[in-house]
Amino acid sequence: MVSVMRSCIQSILKLVNCLIGMVGIAMVLYSIWLIRVWEREMGGFPFFEDDDDVTPWFIYTFLGLGVTLSVITCFGHIAAETANGCCLYLYMLFIFLLLMLEAGVTADVFLNRDWEEDFPKDPSGSFDQFKGFVRSNFELCKWTGLSIVSVQGLSFPVAMILKAIGPHPSYDSDDDYASDRAPLLKDVVHPPSYVVGNPVMGSRNKAWSIRVSEKMNQANR
Repeated sequence: MVSVMRSCIQSILKLVNCLIGMVGIAMVLYSIWLIRVWEREMGGFPFFEDDDDVTPWFIYTFLGLGVTLSVITCFGHIAAETANGCCLYLYMLFIFLLLMLEAGVTADVFLNRDWEEDFPKDPSGSFDQFKGFVRSNFELCKWTGLSIVSVQGLSFPVAMILKAIGPHPSYDSDDDYASDRAPLLKDVVHPPSYVVGNPVMGSRNKAWSIRVSEKMNQANR
């Protein structure tokens, strides 16, 4: 029963990680498209700009978030497969920090009317395009964002349940089974030691002497 429950929880955590990974890959692909647009308009890659006034921070941020989500997804798959306590704790820490970052940005956007002034000017214009897309498709973006945050929040309790169940016995160390194997060694019968040398013929000579004596006694009678 515990093994079946462990397998189900591992499958759920892997599914949740796949959804988070899809979001991360989509952000990376969108960032690559923005880089291609920047290269076509500016004649160079945005990573080699020395002037701080033309630094496309929005591309950097979007690419960094996408890579971070992808790394968290890989780490989550390792934690779900092994159910190791240390891996699960680190995975939950990453998810918690990610949720806190998203909550801080969301609170700043909804509670601060001048939230746009908190961000520097984006020379690529991608940030303005992104804001325009969100405003024109607010309902779609709202439910998409809520779905992503819900999936990330779901992974936290799932990881806690998997940590409480523990890893599969096949991942335990050999020391856990040493006590089970030790009693079997006590019943082992060691073969007798053999001495290499001339065979002992004392018992055969004695039997031959008894037979000869019996024949001589019968002859004398």
